[in-house]
Amino acid sequence: MNAVLLVLGFMVLIKGADILVDGACLLAKRLRISDLVIGLTLVAFGTSAPEFFVNIMASAKGATDIALSNVVGSNIANVLLVLGIAAVIYPLEVGKGTVWKEIPLSLVAVTLLLLLVNDAIIDESAVSALTRIDGMVFILFFGLFLYYTAGISKDIKGLPTPPDMAVGYTRIAAMVLAGLAGLVLGGHWVVTGAVRIAEHYHISQSLIGLTIVAVGTSLPELATSAVAAYKKNSDIAVGNIVGSCIFNIFFVLGISALLRPIPLSAGGNVDISVALIAAVMLFVFMFTGKRHRLDKWEGMVFVGVYLAYIIFVIKRG
Repeated sequence: MNAVLLVLGFMVLIKGADILVDGACLLAKRLRISDLVIGLTLVAFGTSAPEFFVNIMASAKGATDIALSNVVGSNIANVLLVLGIAAVIYPLEVGKGTVWKEIPLSLVAVTLLLLLVNDAIIDESAVSALTRIDGMVFILFFGLFLYYTAGISKDIKGLPTPPDMAVGYTRIAAMVLAGLAGLVLGGHWVVTGAVRIAEHYHISQSLIGLTIVAVGTSLPELATSAVAAYKKNSDIAVGNIVGSCIFNIFFVLGISALLRPIPLSAGGNVDISVALIAAVMLFVFMFTGKRHRLDKWEGMVFVGVYLAYIIFVIKRG
């Protein structure tokens, strides 16, 4: 029954995120917002909504191991697995601004997480954890990211007229609210099922968070980026992932830490370091092969590294 609850939770989460993204994109198109900005913000937030609501429920239930491992595991899956598969489907052309601004910002986010969570090493504290003050720092950086994205939207000229003006604001609002309701319910079921499975099989919550929960909450990113790559829309495919990684750390972990301090679990530094390596690999791959493009062979390398990491995590756990 716990496994059924977990699967049902993922299904409701993904459907809720899908409805929310559709509503948000309809609204954005009516307001003539560019694909890149939609990918970095609305789609990124919508596909990060499962992580957000899972973390809110985990923090409320005191399952802080799931809260941290879910975000770290999702970021690793987003870059290595999701972008890897998307690049295998179709090579992803990446804009100059994304290469020099958004991707480095995602790298800064992971580096900041590694620094803030290691109180025992840096400050010689008794416990390493993300405190409420750390959460405030993340939220501040998230505000700066939104300010930067707003600046991008003002610089993009000559956007086409929205193709479909038949969908009214009432229907869009109903879609957004229905999506949010699905996310709340699905998040509750996922956390409840994951915690019960961990307790039943006597395995760590962090292992569940890094594998099952992380991959499950990354399914919206996978679906969005894979479809975008198939349709040769690299801005949505890459912007969705980079934006989601930034959202996950600055917003999701920021809010989670404000609700309840999140201690660093055993092996947590290794996992955060893998997320950091993934971000560095993404930046470096922008200059190997064809410049500012993630080629198919690079996508295969990403997927291979991810599979090796999952094997390592399972053996460790």
